[in-house]
Amino acid sequence: MKRLNKHFTAASILLLPFMTSAFAQHAQGEKNWTAIIMFFVFVIATLYITFWAANKTKSASDFYTAGGGLSGFQNGLAIAGDYLSSASFLGISAMVFTSGYDGLIYSFGFFIGWPVILFLMAERFRNLGRFTFADVTAYRLKQIPIRILAAFSTMAIVLLYLIAQMVGAGKLIELLFGLNYGIAVMIVGVLMVMYVLFGGMLATTWVQMIKAVLILFGATLMSVVVLVWSGFDLGTLFANAVEKSPKGLAIMKPGLQFPNPIDAISLGVGLMFGTAGLPHILMRFFTVKDAKEARKSVLYATTFIGYFYLLMFIIGFGAIVYVMGVPEYMSGNALIGGNNMAAIHLAHAVGGNLFLGFMSAVTFATLVAVVAGLTLSGASAISHDIYANVIMKGKPVMKTELKISRYTTIALGIIAILLGIMFENQNVAFVVGLAFSIGASANFPLLFLSMYWKKLSTRGAVAGGAAGLASAVIMIVLGPEVWGNVLGNGEGILPYNNPALFSIPIAFIVTMVVSLMDNSAEAKAEQAVFSAQYVRSQVGGEGIAEAIQQYRQVNHPEFMEKKNS
Repeated sequence: MKRLNKHFTAASILLLPFMTSAFAQHAQGEKNWTAIIMFFVFVIATLYITFWAANKTKSASDFYTAGGGLSGFQNGLAIAGDYLSSASFLGISAMVFTSGYDGLIYSFGFFIGWPVILFLMAERFRNLGRFTFADVTAYRLKQIPIRILAAFSTMAIVLLYLIAQMVGAGKLIELLFGLNYGIAVMIVGVLMVMYVLFGGMLATTWVQMIKAVLILFGATLMSVVVLVWSGFDLGTLFANAVEKSPKGLAIMKPGLQFPNPIDAISLGVGLMFGTAGLPHILMRFFTVKDAKEARKSVLYATTFIGYFYLLMFIIGFGAIVYVMGVPEYMSGNALIGGNNMAAIHLAHAVGGNLFLGFMSAVTFATLVAVVAGLTLSGASAISHDIYANVIMKGKPVMKTELKISRYTTIALGIIAILLGIMFENQNVAFVVGLAFSIGASANFPLLFLSMYWKKLSTRGAVAGGAAGLASAVIMIVLGPEVWGNVLGNGEGILPYNNPALFSIPIAFIVTMVVSLMDNSAEAKAEQAVFSAQYVRSQVGGEGIAEAIQQYRQVNHPEFMEKKNS
């Protein structure tokens, strides 16, 4: 641990001069020194939190789940901090700013997934798992194929989510410092790696909790000022927005962002069920001591998140009224920093340089905290699911597992920087919506069926999960945005950007059909385990796991022999 602290101290000492040098060499234009100073204060504060957490991170449990000792309120606040990412603050406000009514689909979609988690998953999920969501699906099924599939789906979601955060953070630093976008993304990547590499889940949690409080405060203040300027009359706010927007009354109607209703419905379905399939969110249920605290976590998180998304409604339309057409924020017809920065410009309009600095720093802390949580879930998929449970058969060398996790963190940081540069001009909410589609297609069906359907078999789970993952990824790549715009092919092969309406049914149907057709002894043993699993999901306790093993040994020795071999 002392060696780790020395590495962290050395990295911190080198990082700040690197940022200062990059700023001095590449920054252009007039500087907002108030915002810049506040930005550096936040960076130093979060680095200190990471240093403090590094001293307390001594085991895999500490690294992955902060020791499992958080209260329901603390974890709920951290979940809100994790969930209120750049897609929430920058992306949704930008969607409302450019597309009006259609942007609100993201607000409702991101929020509506939480009742699904609260009533269907939270308690059982906490009782059945330990570190990752694959622990839950693998509990009654074969470890190796399930964990390999979980690792692939986790990495697909993490990489898409990372793109959104890197783009948002890069654009923010580009706007704030006048830095080249590529340099800005590199700075974010280095900070992200440091937070996870040294602090693990404990540092990530405290950064998320602090920034959740700050961003809720900042968004509340922005919304109150916008309402004061509008005489606390939403009708006046909307009328002014219609007058200011170049799209006029169309911003109050559906169809600007999603002219195809099937695409809009598919997005909503993906957002609703995708929340229950996001690995970095699901990991947070293992940071509390029991299922009761997990349920409290979801209640608190739902309250904070629902409140925040109501504010995005006001901030998005407020940006249309008080940012659109203002020379200070506009260059011709293009918003300086891109449409993703509409909320940041509104912060300047509301509170001048001081509030701009505050919201920029808080938004950056938001981005880095979310990126750290994502990186941690990606690293755990490789170190815990693949190394510890696939390669080492559940008997890993703890130091090696943590070392692999940290190497994976560095690799993810490099990949995130490259993807952030590649997807520079994408709306961050749109990219996160794609990640939700994969979570809804590959992870949610398996989690739901593993907890509620007796006849689920390993063969069915692997076939259905792979079908959901493959269909979602293929449809995203061949859609108009990625195939047409990102890859420069003019238009997409498929007409829809959001695959969930098609890929979720594919996952469920394939899983259930293959499971029902599986008459092997292995499948019968897995079905028999369901009753014992259900008991454990209700009451918790490792004794049920032993009972399951005894049941299998007595009633299905052929399954145990095959599994051991």
